[in-house]
Amino acid sequence: MTSPGPYLAEIAHLMGDPARANMLHALMDGRALTAKELAYLAGVAPQTASGHLARLLQGGLLAVAVQGRHRYYRLAGAEVATALEGLMVLVGSQPTSRKLPSRVGEELSQARTCYDHFAGRLGIGIHDALVAGGHLSVADGGYGLTRPGVEVFMALGIDPAQASSKSRRAALRPCLDWSERRPHLAGSLAAALACRCFEVGWVLRKKDSRAVTLTDQGREALESRLPGFRCDEPEPATPAVRAPAPSFA
Repeated sequence: MTSPGPYLAEIAHLMGDPARANMLHALMDGRALTAKELAYLAGVAPQTASGHLARLLQGGLLAVAVQGRHRYYRLAGAEVATALEGLMVLVGSQPTSRKLPSRVGEELSQARTCYDHFAGRLGIGIHDALVAGGHLSVADGGYGLTRPGVEVFMALGIDPAQASSKSRRAALRPCLDWSERRPHLAGSLAAALACRCFEVGWVLRKKDSRAVTLTDQGREALESRLPGFRCDEPEPATPAVRAPAPSFA
């Protein structure tokens, strides 16, 4: 049996370079960016960026789409974002780790995207309201929807069966939040919820940032359709149901 050690070391090496780490971090909001944009964000020359991007593609961490003369790079999948989020949890636990500027750190802690779903206190508020309200059931290391849970998603404008059928990944699962150290909601239904919130203007993106803004309309919509939802409490009440252990697969 072949040991996965060498492959793990190779992936760790790819992620460990500062320029490549900055590129991967920039793509964690689910966007696709050009090599020029990623070079700027990584603080390297375009020629250097091309070499880094080639290695990330070869290592399976990135995917690329060609449109005309442009090549757009994105994370290869949600599992890459999950691994990066897990590493950020470890980074944040180190006493010598560099801290984000207070304003940026607070914005990200309040509400941000984690690849294609919500994180920060916004994501945790959604997770905890669903759990405490009995809308989720623990199943196979992830979550299932109870009948009231299906009704909540329908009220939010999402057909759970249709949303789940479009993806091979888990519909709902916990994802450990690096800023709050508690699980927020990931999976295809969490992604559908984020998409819906952006579509109807309940949540707005911030330029050049993973941080997002929950609008007054969005707060009212979530509070009315998801009883118990809160976004502003630094330490929400402990959910009534224990969340399954987050997976970093």
